[in-house]
Amino acid sequence: MKIWIHDTNAPTHRIIKLNCEEHSNFVFLGDLNDDEIRAFFQKASSKIDVEKNLKLIHYYGYLHLFITPSKE
Repeated sequence: MKIWIHDTNAPTHRIIKLNCEEHSNFVFLGDLNDDEIRAFFQKASSKIDVEKNLKLIHYYGYLHLFITPSKE
């Protein structure tokens, strides 16, 4: 699956926008298979429901993730 990304980092949160179509201000992430996408989700945050989000990006063709830092 070809994926483009727009990643915004702030001190309190991170917003990752993934899209399966090219958009302005998005950077080509790569032609990723499901295992590579799973690895990307795990790297972004260990709290992400990987399988659910993988199904969502396959179904809708885009995915927005709002990640807050863990308070460990």
